[in-house]
Amino acid sequence: MGTFYVVRHAKAGSRGHWSGDDRLRPLSKKGFKQAASLVGILEPVPVTAIFSSPYRRCVQTVEPLARVRELPIKESPNLAEGHGLAGAMDFMGNPKLDHVVLSTHGDIVWELVEELVKRKVVKPGEGGFEKGSTWVVDVDKGSFVRARFIPAP
Repeated sequence: MGTFYVVRHAKAGSRGHWSGDDRLRPLSKKGFKQAASLVGILEPVPVTAIFSSPYRRCVQTVEPLARVRELPIKESPNLAEGHGLAGAMDFMGNPKLDHVVLSTHGDIVWELVEELVKRKVVKPGEGGFEKGSTWVVDVDKGSFVRARFIPAP
C-alpha cells in the first residue's frame, strides 16, 4: 500500500492580472506563506519523493519542503493542468511509490475528490480542494483505500 500527499498548488497571482504564459504565473505572498506552512504540515511523515506539475506555481509550492527534506522536485507533465486524474494515477497506481508528494492543480484535485466520493472512500462535502490544501490518500493495488483532507493553512 502507498500513501500519497496530493497538494493543490498554493495561492497564485490572479489569472486575469497575469499577461504572460500561465505556466510561469508565480505564487502570491499568501501562496509563499502557504508553501512554507506545508513543511510543518508534513513534518511528521516520511516523504520519500516530490513530484510536481511543471507549472511555476506548483513547483514553488513544494520548494520549501524539498529544501528541508533535501529531495529533488521531479517535474512531470502528468500532473499538469488538463491531464486529469489519469495523470496522477500514473503515480498513485505505482506499487513502488510510498509517502510521495504530488503538487498539482485544482482540476485534478476536483477529479480526485469526485472519485473518492464515487468509491465511497469519503462522503460528499468531506474535505475540499482549495489552493494550498492537501489530500492524504492511501492506495492499495491501484484502488483508493482511505483519504483524509488537510485544509489549506
